[in-house]
Amino acid sequence: MIRISNIKLPLDAEGDAPLREALKKIRADRSQVKAWRVSKKSVDARDKGDVHFVFSVDVSLPQEDSFLRAVKPGVVSKVPSMPALPEIHGEYKGLRPVVAGFGPGGLFAALTLARAGLRPIVLERGERVDRREKTTARFAQTGELNPESNVQFGEGGAGAFSDGKLTTGIKDRRCQTVLKELFDHGAPEEILYLARPHIGTDKLPQVVAAIREEIISLGGDVRFSSKLTGIAQRAGQVAAVEYKDGEGTKEISTDSLVIAIGHSAADTQQMLFSAGVRMMQKPFSVGARIEHPQRLINESQYGKFARHPALGAAEYHLSARLPDGRGAYSFCMCPGGTVVPAASRLGGVCVNGMSRFARDGENANAALLVDVRTEDFGDDHPLAGYALQRAWEERAFRAGGGGYRAPVQLAGDLLAGRATKELGSVRPTYLPGVACADFRAILPDFAFQGLQGALRAFDRQLKGFALRDAVLTAVESRSSCPVRLTRDSRCESSIGGLYPCGEGAGYAGGIMSAAVDGIRVAEAILQNKGLWEE
Repeated sequence: MIRISNIKLPLDAEGDAPLREALKKIRADRSQVKAWRVSKKSVDARDKGDVHFVFSVDVSLPQEDSFLRAVKPGVVSKVPSMPALPEIHGEYKGLRPVVAGFGPGGLFAALTLARAGLRPIVLERGERVDRREKTTARFAQTGELNPESNVQFGEGGAGAFSDGKLTTGIKDRRCQTVLKELFDHGAPEEILYLARPHIGTDKLPQVVAAIREEIISLGGDVRFSSKLTGIAQRAGQVAAVEYKDGEGTKEISTDSLVIAIGHSAADTQQMLFSAGVRMMQKPFSVGARIEHPQRLINESQYGKFARHPALGAAEYHLSARLPDGRGAYSFCMCPGGTVVPAASRLGGVCVNGMSRFARDGENANAALLVDVRTEDFGDDHPLAGYALQRAWEERAFRAGGGGYRAPVQLAGDLLAGRATKELGSVRPTYLPGVACADFRAILPDFAFQGLQGALRAFDRQLKGFALRDAVLTAVESRSSCPVRLTRDSRCESSIGGLYPCGEGAGYAGGIMSAAVDGIRVAEAILQNKGLWEE
């Protein structure tokens, strides 16, 4: 197929209008078309007086090379082939690989290994996703935290209770593979072509469960409420893993261990450090979730087109360089969403955001974050960043008054440097509840001042961002992992056969990049065993 790009169409365009415009660009006739599909659809809202769609269309035609030569480059290109997950022919008789963690990284590592016939064993400290949904709902309603199964831990990882956002800045051929696998397991077809695809918290659990069922059908074993607690080594190589479940401590002999534990498993990271896994400090970010009326964001982004039925809830992504040289940025923006409790430690409050597929809630929310540098850690221990996270989350717990209520401050009060006494027109969505506060009692000076600077800078980029009544909910401290587990060109750590993977290893930042890294690590295992060549 050939790809025709930069097809501009009005918001009212329907049916095969993208194909008709594509054929005009290459001077082809409809009768020549064997097949076609939309490969990309985005909204161009740079000119608020002319908000429109931009499409790319893939078309199958006879003598495609002639069209490639006849049309100027940049308009028409060859459609790249989509890489498939590796398949191994013949029975694998070696030790079964173990995958610790079943978020996006572990999920796609296990799927890749299962497709290749290696029958992986997955250890997940949390619950299967349907039970986890009930556990997290109970926490939001009652404040009863399960430290082993929550928004951070359990099948699907932290991404299962977010927006299911599939945007990424990485350029990797495996991205299309991930999208295709998600679609094949029940995600909406639009994720294959939307410029900013998402699945939604209400749909993603079913997709995750479907992938799990395929892994099991291929001989894999998924063990929930099973926490990795130790690694046995022989001559610098992984020889076995120890884990605990409801029945006690157990051991599995293996020569391949994928560490896909996510960004919040500080206790497992400590075990890995004690076992001799080489790791290093990594910068991360801290801040709060900010909520605006979704209507305000729509109007700021789409102008007079804000209520057009072809447009969904508007998004934003903002960044700025602060006077002290730190970066500030919005992260994981959730249109029409809610702010959710994301604690996994007793006595600490942290927050995240989520949206359902329809994105039809009253408020928009996003993380408003400021860089945390390694020199801010105050300690050269590789895990010192976790101590900072813990301290800020414990302060937020105290400021919220206990019961996992979260402290909130209005944007106007934060800018004025005063405590919030009462809420305004924007109603916070966080459960189990909120308490008015002063973030100076929670955040370090550089972060508090950074939030002030970000509000001012972003208000210049998006009209109304510094709305006085916009609600900030603290603390957002888990946007990324504060440590990186080093690995070599074979994707192995300082211990042979141990493969750091995804966000918790410091090699990803979201669902897509973590899933891609899961495939990459699984491919490395197959290559290192001499079972597959790329």
